[in-house]
Amino acid sequence: MAVLELLAERAPAARFEELLRDARREGASDTSRAELDQAVRLAARVQALISHAQQREAGLAALVDTAHDLTLVHGMDALLHEITRRARRLLNFDMAYIGLRHTSADAGFSSIRAAEGETTSRSVGLETSEDSGLGSLVQRTGAPAWSPDYLADKEIPHSPDIDSVVRAEGLHAILAVPLGHGTTVFGTLYGADRKVRHLTPDEISLMRSLGKLAGVAIERVRLLEETRAEVTELELDTSRARSSLSVQRRVEAAYIRLIDLVLDGCDPQTLAEAAAKELSGALVVRDCVGRTVVVTGTPPVLVEDDVLRWTYDAHAAGCPVPMSESGGWVAPVTAGGENLGAILLVPDEPLTDGFGVRLLQLTARAVALILLLQRTSTVAHDQIRDELLEELLSDIRSQPRQLITRARRLGIAIDEPHVMVVARPEGGSEGRAAAWASSYAHRVSGLTRFRDGCVTLLVPGEDPLRAATAVSRELTPLVGHPVTIGAAGPVSGPGRVARAHREALSCLEALTELGNLGCVATPQQMGFLGVLLSETHDVGDYIESVIGPVLDYDAQRFTELIRTLEAYFASSSSPTRAASDLHVHPNTVSRRLDRLTELLGEDWQGPERALEIQLALRLHRTRRTLQHRHGSTGPTRGSGGSAPSESSS
Repeated sequence: MAVLELLAERAPAARFEELLRDARREGASDTSRAELDQAVRLAARVQALISHAQQREAGLAALVDTAHDLTLVHGMDALLHEITRRARRLLNFDMAYIGLRHTSADAGFSSIRAAEGETTSRSVGLETSEDSGLGSLVQRTGAPAWSPDYLADKEIPHSPDIDSVVRAEGLHAILAVPLGHGTTVFGTLYGADRKVRHLTPDEISLMRSLGKLAGVAIERVRLLEETRAEVTELELDTSRARSSLSVQRRVEAAYIRLIDLVLDGCDPQTLAEAAAKELSGALVVRDCVGRTVVVTGTPPVLVEDDVLRWTYDAHAAGCPVPMSESGGWVAPVTAGGENLGAILLVPDEPLTDGFGVRLLQLTARAVALILLLQRTSTVAHDQIRDELLEELLSDIRSQPRQLITRARRLGIAIDEPHVMVVARPEGGSEGRAAAWASSYAHRVSGLTRFRDGCVTLLVPGEDPLRAATAVSRELTPLVGHPVTIGAAGPVSGPGRVARAHREALSCLEALTELGNLGCVATPQQMGFLGVLLSETHDVGDYIESVIGPVLDYDAQRFTELIRTLEAYFASSSSPTRAASDLHVHPNTVSRRLDRLTELLGEDWQGPERALEIQLALRLHRTRRTLQHRHGSTGPTRGSGGSAPSESSS
């Protein structure tokens, strides 16, 4: 009963020892002392059980407090530090730290994110491989792992990095438990002592419970941070949407004001001034040929070549493009794919939002509407111009007089000398080249077509080489690549346009075959090489280009100039011997040579021209012979048959 009383009073162990001493001093019997000893031992066991239960109760209470406190922490870094602090105090560790696995990009590694009780700076930030240390066992099994003396434990997979930190911190006993959510383990919670310590199952279980609570808290904070990030992004999206809506409303209001001006019948100057006021800057309106139509404000001086390049870029892109140096913008003015011009804007301040660029694009549409209203007839003329050139280049044509009349209505004197230019850019934007061709044709009162990457131009002039050089000078820097050009002419009247086009194409093909990309050539330069190297081998056009005037003269007047040419060259350019071979007087040959000079030009007896003429004569004679062999009975132009002499004509 005395033992029970002491046990009920939660007396210390010394009181029980004192009770045993009193019994021995009072001379109790051996049986009584033995029974008292057994009772004291049982009481000690009961006290140990009560103490263990109290410790578990205290641990669980501390665990509940920890769970409550972890719910109050919201930041990830603060939460990790709170977990390590609680782990250290819960089991009286010298040090506690947390390692978290990296993202999938660095899978297979963990890093120490937080520590409590460390004495060096080597622990936090340490990169650990998941195939060494206690953490590797925890990650692989999902269960706690521990060692009473880590460095001396040979069953643990060691690594030099981890061992050096453990040695620097002076750690011995280490306990590691998993951090996770559900079946996913994303980290490890460590507790360590700087002395050898054998952990009890209750301590390990308590640390395991803390790890589970910490894993849930970490996952909660992670989800909370993701939610906050999503909310922040949604707020930004909402703000951007509101800003965009505000800009759209401003653009709509400004555009309505501009359209109202157009509907009221304003001119381009009034519209440009209103647009410049909305855009706050200097504004220039240019037409399709590059002429300035309207200027508002004081725009800076710009290099014309740069302006042309930006304009063609804007037309090729179909939207405003920035000017590289001045901070301005160029917007294309188009309608149905037709180039009506461009707008140049140099704002007072850089356009930083969508308002200025969008309003500039809409202003270009309003300008296009005014230009369309003013140039309805011109738009129809452009379509007629395209149809006219297609008809001139085709084999089926209307009466020449009708074509000449139609061309004059468009301001094109097709019955006056024109040259044909076919240009092929060897790279760059086709849209830029097409836009330039349309503008150039309007500028020089010519006709144009863009097809299969080639620009075809029929422009006024008598020198094809000069016209081709002018085209190369403008188009090459514009596209930023070499431009190969073939040119022919001059021709007067619609009947010879198609032939000039074929000759220009032959020159272009000859340059390609010779590998002279980026060069310019005309039939006068290429000569018979254009016939030999072209894909079509158009011998008839070559003969016509070299001795065509002589053939026509013989056919119309029944003369023998072709025969005289052949005899002249056969006699080594001797008029006397040629007269003897022709059985005519030498004066007759002299008059015929004067006539040939009128038809072929002053330089027809030069080495190069003479070679060309002799080749054309040989080709003409061969064609004539083949025609006779095939039974041709029709008249042959320049056949050299019986006819009145040149003297009689």
